[in-house]
Amino acid sequence: MRTLLKGATVHLKNAAEIQDVVIENGRIVPLKENDFDLGFDQVRRLDGFHVFPGFVDVHVHLREPGFFYKETIKTGTLAAARGGFTSVCAMPNLNPAPDTLESLKTQLDIIKRDAVTDVYPYGCLTMGQKGEGSLSRMAEMAPFVKGFSDDGRGVQTAELMEKAMEEAKRLGKVVVAHCEDNAELKPGGAVHEGEYAKANGLIGINSKSEYAQVKRDIELVKKIGCKYHVCHVSTKESVALIRQAKKEGVDITCETAPHYLILTDEDLKDEGRFKMNPPIRTKADRSALIEGLLDGTIDMIATDHAPHSAEEKAKGLRHSAFGIVGIESCFQLMFTHFVKTGKMAMEKLMELMVYNPAERFDIKVGNIASLTVWDLQAEETIKPETFLSMGKATPLEGKKVYGRCILTMCRGETAYEI
Repeated sequence: MRTLLKGATVHLKNAAEIQDVVIENGRIVPLKENDFDLGFDQVRRLDGFHVFPGFVDVHVHLREPGFFYKETIKTGTLAAARGGFTSVCAMPNLNPAPDTLESLKTQLDIIKRDAVTDVYPYGCLTMGQKGEGSLSRMAEMAPFVKGFSDDGRGVQTAELMEKAMEEAKRLGKVVVAHCEDNAELKPGGAVHEGEYAKANGLIGINSKSEYAQVKRDIELVKKIGCKYHVCHVSTKESVALIRQAKKEGVDITCETAPHYLILTDEDLKDEGRFKMNPPIRTKADRSALIEGLLDGTIDMIATDHAPHSAEEKAKGLRHSAFGIVGIESCFQLMFTHFVKTGKMAMEKLMELMVYNPAERFDIKVGNIASLTVWDLQAEETIKPETFLSMGKATPLEGKKVYGRCILTMCRGETAYEI
């Protein structure tokens, strides 16, 4: 199969230029003088459109096996492709939780059967993904996962995290940490201690619950020397700790998500679509996150795409399930709020959404024909009813954005097209 993508602006790692793209046997190959004599099976005119390497999201909840009423690997990867993502790393909040090779194989079989993008699982850090107890069977899962995480739960003791880091180092894998100290959680709510939370009695997940474990884990990484990645950074204190750790040569990376960069607790409404963990925080936290994004402290954008049923998200801030969706609108939001406003160059956004996550988690990008095509002039409104994901809850519903995905190809195969 030989395909020609003709006339688009192609975004390379450090430049963008109008050129033709030839795809042959799932790979991007150089255009040769006699290519037009040989002919193509398919020619797509893409004048005025933009071609990017497929985006990489290292934090996605695909919910299968175990919770297929929320999302399936098929619907989740279709949503990813619509958002321009061709590689996603799947979190282990599943049933069975991937804490042994046997349980992991259940997930791997579904990925092989149903995924339309590349899916790379994480294995659990602990048995049952509980954040406590004993370590999972990390060694037997290591060849099949990109790292180990108990996302949704912090590892509650330094002793257990130290053991996990030592084993991850031995296996050459990344520890992917959801930093949340249960001792710092307060009952009665689900949001940060901002003015809205105070006024509505919703103080629950305070900043220290995150940054206390970030601080603890940095000291452990200094001691052990493993690869360490912090999920969904949301506080100014975490940014400061990670910035200093990087200056000291600690092998640490981190991610944040668009909703933490765009919204603050002043935007909250008593609706389930505003409930996620960690929560949307204050203006000071948002400013620190943006500063960290621009100065390189924050390495990548991840969506923490976490779909739930409509019923689970219809119980307000107090009682709805934690988690929102975001993989279909991530690039639109980042392009609209940061590139189009001049706060960030497109090359920087590609570092955050392609090259940095791919490098950290050993995901191949480049001449593999995994790419996405966008009309950057198109204006849209975020409408959950149009999502391919089974989850519809987003706090950014109704936001006007620029950019429309025209085509996404994964390894030369069409994963999404208008």
